[in-house]
Amino acid sequence: MGRKRVARLMRIADLRGASRRRWPRTTRQRAGARRAPDLVRRHFNAEGPNILWVADATYIPTTEGFLYLAVVLDVFSRRIVGWAMSNHLYTN
Repeated sequence: MGRKRVARLMRIADLRGASRRRWPRTTRQRAGARRAPDLVRRHFNAEGPNILWVADATYIPTTEGFLYLAVVLDVFSRRIVGWAMSNHLYTN
């Protein structure tokens, strides 16, 4: 059977694949912690370069564990301004 047929049959039977991999919990709020203010107000447009930068962090599963990647992006040019990788999420 082909991949699309298996996907269709699973969808009809309301089945989903099971993942044995444990996904890390990356966000842990402290009790009483305040949320950071939304300075962009969800308006992700910039008039020129180096006016608005956004950041994101993600994790990549590897055979040796997770690799954490943080990226800073210039909204106007869509170019990466900076990035960092680590095997942990600690700031220090």
